[in-house]
Amino acid sequence: MEDQESSPIVRFGTYEADLAAGELRRNGLKIKLQGKPFEIMTVLLENAGEVVSREQFHKRLWAADTFVDFDHGLNNAMNKLRYALGDSADNSRFIATVGGRGYRFIAPVERTSKKMAPSAAFPEVPSTSMPVAREERKTRPNRLWLTVALVGLAVAGAGGAWWRFQHKSMPISIAVLPLENLGHDPANDYFADGLTDELIRNLSAIEGLAVRSRTSSFAMKGKPRNVRESGQQLQADYLLVGSVLRAGQQLRINAQLVRVRDDFPLWSAKFDRELTHVIAVQDDISLGIVNSLRLNLGQGRRRYETSVEAYDLYLRARELDTRESIDPYEKAIAKDPSFAPAYAGLAVVYAFLSDNSVFVRPGELEKMRAAAEKAIQLDPLLAEAHDALAMDYARDGQWEQSEKSFRRAIQLDPGRSTSYGHFARSLLLPLGRIDEALHQLVVAEKADPLSAEVQFDLAYTLISAGRFDEAVNHCPKLPQDSLFHTQCVGRSLLGQGRTREAIQVLGTAVNGGVPADGPVRGYLGYAYGRAGRREEAEKLAADASANPLQQTLIFAGLGDKDRTLEALDRMAALGPVRVGRALTFPELALLRGDDRLKALRKKVGLPEY
Repeated sequence: MEDQESSPIVRFGTYEADLAAGELRRNGLKIKLQGKPFEIMTVLLENAGEVVSREQFHKRLWAADTFVDFDHGLNNAMNKLRYALGDSADNSRFIATVGGRGYRFIAPVERTSKKMAPSAAFPEVPSTSMPVAREERKTRPNRLWLTVALVGLAVAGAGGAWWRFQHKSMPISIAVLPLENLGHDPANDYFADGLTDELIRNLSAIEGLAVRSRTSSFAMKGKPRNVRESGQQLQADYLLVGSVLRAGQQLRINAQLVRVRDDFPLWSAKFDRELTHVIAVQDDISLGIVNSLRLNLGQGRRRYETSVEAYDLYLRARELDTRESIDPYEKAIAKDPSFAPAYAGLAVVYAFLSDNSVFVRPGELEKMRAAAEKAIQLDPLLAEAHDALAMDYARDGQWEQSEKSFRRAIQLDPGRSTSYGHFARSLLLPLGRIDEALHQLVVAEKADPLSAEVQFDLAYTLISAGRFDEAVNHCPKLPQDSLFHTQCVGRSLLGQGRTREAIQVLGTAVNGGVPADGPVRGYLGYAYGRAGRREEAEKLAADASANPLQQTLIFAGLGDKDRTLEALDRMAALGPVRVGRALTFPELALLRGDDRLKALRKKVGLPEY
């Protein structure tokens, strides 16, 4: 086990553990935790993210000659530790039980040698210095400082002093509604939407804020503005609303921070600036929110220097669909090879495409890693770059590096639901860590309550966990005309043993012309096989000769273990993430315990459970 004595202070969530002094605090208040429960927590924190076996606990904390009921002692101490942390085995936030093996500390941790400041409020005069993403260059006439980070270490008003935010057990929840394009020119929608995106990302760096993700915020686009209804749907205490008007090189932005419970405006401002000052306006808005809610700026500040042309291309790229955005991202990079967010955006696009091998073209995975690594080199604080790099590591079977990158992405931007989803889908599920995947997706749902992608991932993972009654509850939250909804309902019905109803749902979709390469046909073939309609199942299997996933499902439904394994073996070309996810499917339960799976797992780079 790794020795962490050089960093005895460990922080996680709202907790701080002084391992040397044997003290646990929450928001500065001491929590009673002594003896074996504290020792167990110490071992888990020293090995955060790794499984600590029951044998390791016995060797480390129980003397070999001590005659004590070890199992009872460990279970009792673990229950006390979970109680102190407000945690539970069923819905773990900190400690996950790894069936038959031991325990894993799953929350991000921060190690330091400095204790947390007292919780009482003290005046604090801000420094004028700021960390930069790279060495500053001399200003040129055609360049400008674009402070995409939160520069606001200067207070609003003359000589105002910062007051430290008194720690609360829960962060303040806030959502940014899409800025209204007052120009009513659809050609400028990308600009208003891009600024909304940037504000969401900037606010996510502020200590004490829980910012709702983009997907949920943009679900409000074009709808009548009702603060209380929007706040309830987004599960937010505060809303940032506003508008933007772009006329040539002139820009007008109106912004208002509104408290949801009583529709009270806490802060508002109007900015008339030249286009070259667009990011400075974002900083001013962020600073207004910080002052109004009496928060700290945190450590997520970033500074970039780029041209208006590169930034405009960057905003355009963020609004386009996947592959279409590659060209403007590359053009933005060509305009400014030092603009880190453009590299990060490009890496995210390739990561999205790589999640479906049908879309991947030769050389794109290499481009994904190159773009992500370049973004991190230029700015180590870009969460989306760490997320994309983690996905690339997973596709190479570099699981340890992948997990570290995923956890770093989440630590940098806890409000970005995509990182939680990728972590669950690309690493935890393929490795069979289903309970941990569910935990990450529950957190994602809180950050992004209106995201259809999060709802589908939750249903998908609950099905892998065999919790079909819970999975089906997520289906109505998906678009009714989407294949996600069809898969959710069809697979949940199959898991509940309602095969005839599942065939009706899946068959209607197939007859309606679903994509030939999608999984719905495979699930229908599986259902046919389970229902004894072998001829129809065999016909679908023959039509899917080029689709190993579909054939794997159909042969499993027919109960043909040999052909199922042969088709699954052909999936190896898709990589360990795809194969690992498939092995969690309840539809493939007939393969569990088959010795031939060991060779397949080794072939694709999947460790043994």
